Amino acid sequence: MELLEKVQHLFGSYGYSVLFFGLLLEFIALPFPGETTMAYAGFLSYKGHLDFGILAILAFLGTTIGMTITYFIGAKAGLPFITRYGKWFLMKQDKLDKTQKWFAKYGNALIFIGYFIPGVRHFTGYFAGIAAVPFRKFALYAYSGALFWVLLFLGIGKIFGPQWNAVFHLAHQYTAYIVAGIGLLLIAAVLYRYRKAWAARSLRKPAAIRQRQK
Repeated sequence: MELLEKVQHLFGSYGYSVLFFGLLLEFIALPFPGETTMAYAGFLSYKGHLDFGILAILAFLGTTIGMTITYFIGAKAGLPFITRYGKWFLMKQDKLDKTQKWFAKYGNALIFIGYFIPGVRHFTGYFAGIAAVPFRKFALYAYSGALFWVLLFLGIGKIFGPQWNAVFHLAHQYTAYIVAGIGLLLIAAVLYRYRKAWAARSLRKPAAIRQRQK
């Protein structure tokens, strides 16, 4: 409750700007309760105090700008710099090691799913830069992941209203399963789309052969 009271106070004092600057700073690895703040902001939208569209835009911009900054820091400074000076930005060595292991295991996909892994999302941008992931590929994963993450937690407050806190804790607990389920649905959709293309191509081949035989 103490955390929620702080979030309420921030919105009472600074309004919309809380989301933009708070999320931007969070992704530079400074402490900020991004998911709780977004869910509460969605609740304020449910009550009619704030506009959901503006909240979504500001949250998305804060997240993506923060991620992009960390990407370029990682690309320019490299791992030795991050390891040596990261402590000044509250980047603890154990979290750096954890993110490095996850990145080695999941590669570029971690840039997308890292938003939903506590203690990892703050560092995926740095490691994407350190690993020299091409910026276009980084942007594809990072910005699409940011959009999904932002809409999910803002939507909890907007859709569930007074029950947002209970739903938030459930979503926070089972986020990995939710993301895995959505990922499987996306893969199934892609396979279905290409299956139709493959089927059409296989039908065209016999027709082309018959045409040549004539």
